[in-house]
Amino acid sequence: MPVEAKLTEQQIYERIWKSIAERRLPPGTRLKEERLCEIFGASRPRIRRALDQLAHDGLVCHIPNRGAFVSTPSVDEARDVFFTRRVVERGVIEALKENVDSKTLAALNTHIEQERQALRDGDTSQTIRLSGAFHMLLAELAASPLLADILRDLVSKSTLVTAVFQPKCDTQCGPDEHASIVAALSRGDFDAAKSAMNTHLLEAERTLHLETSGDGQPFQTDVLGAALTEET
Repeated sequence: MPVEAKLTEQQIYERIWKSIAERRLPPGTRLKEERLCEIFGASRPRIRRALDQLAHDGLVCHIPNRGAFVSTPSVDEARDVFFTRRVVERGVIEALKENVDSKTLAALNTHIEQERQALRDGDTSQTIRLSGAFHMLLAELAASPLLADILRDLVSKSTLVTAVFQPKCDTQCGPDEHASIVAALSRGDFDAAKSAMNTHLLEAERTLHLETSGDGQPFQTDVLGAALTEET
């Protein structure tokens, strides 16, 4: 049975993204168009547009004559993602120099409180989303569309990397670390903010089990159906 009738490609994208982020669609899973059409009650063109968007974000790869699969980053790719994030996000802090004011700080602190609430609620999906969204919010507040576009791609890839290399019990980013970055910004100490960001991303990378290739969970017979038809 389809999850819901007349979903847009953006809604389909979000459902698949969420299942990847929550480790319910393991890397290497084949995303069969026919099965996705059944699950979502959507046409092939709509499914393909959603898959193309996921491929653009690096979460899905298209293999000629085989179809679409959830991407599986290598150890080198995982390290490269976090190295690049450290470079880019220091640039985001630099770009924020002209844009930090009471409204900016209020928006960041409100977001951090939402992160804390998601942790208290034990809402894994919301915690993952808000963790990445904090970094995107910094880029948006820096008023640099190019940096925001670059970071969006990197945050998406980080989500996939953690799905492969991070134990389910670990948290990729913590609100306390985000709060230390905002505290430095509130003091106007941008060097300290850059240092806090660098330390934060190094710690996130440190929690990855880069000597492994995943958590070893067995594939289910119908992993798409099991992952995408769960209540959200």
